[in-house]
Amino acid sequence: MALTTRRRALTTLGAALAGTVALPATRALAGEQRHWPRPLWRAHAHNDYEHPRPLLDALDHRFGSVEADIYLVGDQLLVAHDPEDLDPTRTLESLYLDPLAARVRAGHGSVYRGHRGSLQLLVDIKTEGSSTYLELDRHLARYRHLFTTYAHGRVFPGPVTAVISGDRAARKPMAAQRVRRAFYDGRLADLGSSAPASFIPLVSDNWTLNFTWQGIGAFPDAERRKLHGIVRAAHAHGQKVRFWATPDTAGAARDALWTELLAAGVDYLNTDDLAGLEAFLDAHGAA
Repeated sequence: MALTTRRRALTTLGAALAGTVALPATRALAGEQRHWPRPLWRAHAHNDYEHPRPLLDALDHRFGSVEADIYLVGDQLLVAHDPEDLDPTRTLESLYLDPLAARVRAGHGSVYRGHRGSLQLLVDIKTEGSSTYLELDRHLARYRHLFTTYAHGRVFPGPVTAVISGDRAARKPMAAQRVRRAFYDGRLADLGSSAPASFIPLVSDNWTLNFTWQGIGAFPDAERRKLHGIVRAAHAHGQKVRFWATPDTAGAARDALWTELLAAGVDYLNTDDLAGLEAFLDAHGAA
């Protein structure tokens, strides 16, 4: 009787201990499934490839857009800022396309698991645009389920949306395609043109060529009206807006300019400071 009672007590104790271990794990798993990190869709990683871990650092900071400069060398697309930095091991596939494909597989069809939305991959062409784009198109075709696709007048969303910037000669072969896995990065001159958002979903331009304000002092009223007018015109046409060459040194001036961009509804804030923009957007509750 005593032995039976002891065994029963040990069994009860073991079950209790197992329960105290298993219960938090179950709760953690449930919480993990419900609370995936919130993407910052308005954060654009300019010169992303210059970070220690291209793409991956930006994803760790939850960015919604990354930028890669490419050069056509033979039939390879090499990622670098300047020709002297070209390295045959740093290809668009190895730094971006293959990691994104793996990430989407692991994320059950999303770059950010548990969140719908498409990561923007802005590809800045540094060599002749037409030939480089046609080679890029062949590369993108190998990842048929990864990219948002335009086909015969319709846009089919994918977990990644490639947008082509840089050398303007890419525009002609892109416009002639009835099926493509990339879209064109327009300029302010394209606002109000006949080009549809299914071809030009993004309008980007140089901040310093259009505005004098650099975040110091008051934002001139005329420039604020101009900024808001640009965003309204783009959004009315189904397009998003990005400016490059905005101040990117941490401090009050950069924060002031970013605050005005958010207030105007600019869709992407441009930075090389991943942690800085992440903290700013979190503090402003802006995704």
